[in-house]
Amino acid sequence: MAVGRLDPIDRKILAELQADGRMTNVELARRVGISAPPCLRRVRTLEEQGYIRGYHADVDTRELGFEVQVFAMVGLQSQAEADLSAFEARCRAWPLVRECHMLNGEVDFILKCVAPDLSTFQTFLTEQLTAAENVASVKTSLVIRNAKDEPGVPFDVLEERLNRIA
Repeated sequence: MAVGRLDPIDRKILAELQADGRMTNVELARRVGISAPPCLRRVRTLEEQGYIRGYHADVDTRELGFEVQVFAMVGLQSQAEADLSAFEARCRAWPLVRECHMLNGEVDFILKCVAPDLSTFQTFLTEQLTAAENVASVKTSLVIRNAKDEPGVPFDVLEERLNRIA
């Protein structure tokens, strides 16, 4: 378990940064109960080890004019590793695809897509996604509203689990 290499202070740093990645190092250090220099060293180590992959603004897609959000369930003709990797690379190149997850079960991938309007998404769907090599089927579901969108992981659940197994 990778989290076993993290001590409680590291996990607290991650939880605090996940909640507010813009706070100063001094404020972060205060919140986790250590001084600023070791806090900064820990943050840099967490970045180097890949626990922190980046810092991002949580933008409001609708306020920015992206009115349409769609989940597309994609079935491929071939599930050979080379074909799966090729589809993933294609998804990374499509700007409207914001997330791409390989699944097991009835569909091979689920894509989270955004578009400024339905016409733009329809053009992407018909001219790029369904026309892509190896795509056998695509089923789409339009998002009506979003009840929850929490990034990261629930650190309170992690701490509870670690306390149970300790």
